[in-house]
Amino acid sequence: MSQSSFGKKFVVTTWGESHGKAIGAVLDGCPAGLSLCEEDIQVFLDRRKPGQSRYTTARKEGDLVEILSGVFEGKTTGTPISLLIRNTDQRSRDYGNIAYSYRPGHADFTFDQKYGFRDYRGGGRSSGRETAGRVAAGAIAIKLLNELGITLTTYARSIGPVEIRSFSEEEIRNNALCMPDADAAAKASAYLEQCLNSQDSAGGVIECRIKNVPAGLGDTVFDKLDATLAHAIMSIGAVKAVEIGDGINVTRLTGSEDNDGFVQKNGIISKTSNHAGGIMGGMSDGSDIILRAHIKPTPSISQSQSTVTNTGENLELEIKGRHDPVIVPRAVVVVEAMAALTITDALFNNMSARMDRIHEFYQR
Repeated sequence: MSQSSFGKKFVVTTWGESHGKAIGAVLDGCPAGLSLCEEDIQVFLDRRKPGQSRYTTARKEGDLVEILSGVFEGKTTGTPISLLIRNTDQRSRDYGNIAYSYRPGHADFTFDQKYGFRDYRGGGRSSGRETAGRVAAGAIAIKLLNELGITLTTYARSIGPVEIRSFSEEEIRNNALCMPDADAAAKASAYLEQCLNSQDSAGGVIECRIKNVPAGLGDTVFDKLDATLAHAIMSIGAVKAVEIGDGINVTRLTGSEDNDGFVQKNGIISKTSNHAGGIMGGMSDGSDIILRAHIKPTPSISQSQSTVTNTGENLELEIKGRHDPVIVPRAVVVVEAMAALTITDALFNNMSARMDRIHEFYQR
């Protein structure tokens, strides 16, 4: 399969299938000298792994990462970093009833049309389990960014019809839904109980705030920073829309309401507002980058659904197996990882943008 890589100078390639022996990633372009161990990555994989609450799949994967290359004596070597995560709790028998039929809302039909063959066990390469490799690589990007003072805060802004009304960063880790509002988390939990009782599922919105990104990252035409962020986030299977800053609300604003003004104080130029979400003209403007990913409801539900076989016979399908009634809480760290990989790649691409800075680097 082609197109399993993302990035230009800080490049991640993911590999593996849901029910294969393992999944993983190769990260190429990480500079030498970054302190790195498996525990640095594991903390992020633990945020994504299944079986942590009644609102996630019961599949019990430890998601333990192994660093196979690119690190020596606790430091990155500048060579490709290979990351391995073994699959340990596959139950391929749960997918026997979809070997010759197409699950509504999944990639079964389109994968079959493209390749004429598919791994039906949990979706194979199209499974959400592929994102574990992204999270492992993204953990390295996040560590690198943190060393530069760039931080990411990611959380569930809404689940189903329930949206946050207050914000507490500490609360994000205090509830199973990764919501920064305890009251909203309680209401969302009640809503998910209704979904479970009716054998249905829910979607939601994930918001990511990136602080201390220097101005000037991104390009002016095809590789605008908002365009590459949208590409990265939309490549996550469950994402159906991406917003930057005010997003779709700009269609209801006037120019005087939407424009961000500038002010200079003590020699520092800053903005008077942040409707643009930290990106203007395709380049970062130095203020917080704010993006939102809209996540569709989990397509695997136990209700009877209308579909067809690969020979065109109509049938009613009830999907078996272990599935998340809501993807949002586990996808929070996936959105964070892809945002971090994008910003890191943009930082590296930007290093050759100005001749004066090339002179400064090489004349030290």
